[in-house]
Amino acid sequence: MGWTLQKLIDGRMSITAGCLDCHRHRNLDLAALRDRLGADAPAMEWDMRPRMKCAECGGRRITLTYTPDTSPKNLR
Repeated sequence: MGWTLQKLIDGRMSITAGCLDCHRHRNLDLAALRDRLGADAPAMEWDMRPRMKCAECGGRRITLTYTPDTSPKNLR
């Protein structure tokens, strides 16, 4: 079992897509993807990458970087 879009949102994760052709990067709007694909849509790299293309150059060689929320938690 893997990540779903809703699990990533609930876990405060983010995904950055990078184009290997034009070297641009963009943070994905996980809420918009969830609304379009459904909360249970698979969000593993191998599920998402084949569906993606660069908005700038149209390239399909995309990398995905998953990042946890590292902001300080309430320490009180």
